Amino acid sequence: MERQSVESSNLASVGYNVENEILEIEFNHGGVYQYFDVPENVYEELMSASSHGQYFDRNIKKAGYEFQKM
Repeated sequence: MERQSVESSNLASVGYNVENEILEIEFNHGGVYQYFDVPENVYEELMSASSHGQYFDRNIKKAGYEFQKM
């Protein structure tokens, strides 16, 4: 999956697969994780958020999406 770099103290890059609703996040510490069944609007809101890290924490991490480390 192709990821786009983001300006964040926590996130390095973000990718999204529309067909499978998979959000892929590379963290600055080096880990890459995939989050499943994430609606496209959540991805779009993440990418347009003034703080990608805060949006991720509040709306993805704490929302309880299933995930796996790559």
